Amino acid sequence: MDFRIMGFDSPLLHALHHMTDLHEDNDNISKNPNAASRTYVRDAKAMAATPADIKEDAKSYVFVVDMPGLKSGDIKVQVEDGNLLLISGERKREEEKEGSKYVRMERRVGKFMRKFVLPENANTDAISAVCQDGVLTVTVEKLPPPEPKKPKTIEVKIC
Repeated sequence: MDFRIMGFDSPLLHALHHMTDLHEDNDNISKNPNAASRTYVRDAKAMAATPADIKEDAKSYVFVVDMPGLKSGDIKVQVEDGNLLLISGERKREEEKEGSKYVRMERRVGKFMRKFVLPENANTDAISAVCQDGVLTVTVEKLPPPEPKKPKTIEVKIC
């Protein structure tokens, strides 16, 4: 149980919560090595909770992802395996200042990640990413369409 949801947040409770997560993960692995760990499930939820819009126009594909409160250094855009666009990063909790404490915490913190398989006509050498006003826009240019092959004429020889 995450005590922060109920309004309790202290370093001690956070440490206890982290330790119980590790303990439960180890228990799950020893009982069933194929069972998903709690950390994996939490990461999968974070991945699903990062919504994205994908637009296509004549010259490019545009991925629009909300990233409120993140700096460009907190966001990583990569291409893996030739056609897999990976957008990842981490939202960190602000340090508590002396004399203040959280009364309620609703904003998500932690790692996030989204993966998108790019179409064959995506030019992975022409990708740009801009983060403005908490919105990340990744533009992937399209490759020009292949020129249609002209029919080859073969000369017929008479013997």
